Amino acid sequence: MYGRILIPTDGSDFARKGVDHGLELAEKLGSAVTALMVTEPYPLYATSAHLAFAPASSEIDRYEASQRAFAGTVLEAVRQEAEKRGVTIETIHLTKELPSEAILQTAIERGCDLIVMASHGRRGIVRLLLGSQTSQVLHGTRVPVLVVRN
Repeated sequence: MYGRILIPTDGSDFARKGVDHGLELAEKLGSAVTALMVTEPYPLYATSAHLAFAPASSEIDRYEASQRAFAGTVLEAVRQEAEKRGVTIETIHLTKELPSEAILQTAIERGCDLIVMASHGRRGIVRLLLGSQTSQVLHGTRVPVLVVRN
């Protein structure tokens, strides 16, 4: 039914529940998995129309290097867990992207027929202020999404 499952993660304990659920499902269904981690661009802040914070290129380089290292560690742990379960897996780390857009694009490019991801289940103003990658994926996809609530 689901030949390839996309499992996005940000490396948090919260996201781990979605990863675990997705890997368990893949194991039971005999599905292949694409595990995805997305690093957002270095945050730039504008304080007014005339004044903006511009970090040194060395600061951006340090940020990107630390994000690559963190993603490598997270994705390697997912790979090891998948291999223990006998699940075929590919891992992808995308940089300088918005997570929801990268998830949607990866699902299409990799031919995924299910996305499994975690959600805090926030509502109201908290969701508006913090945003919701899961909500954005749900509104932008044609691929079925299994949401693991925490």
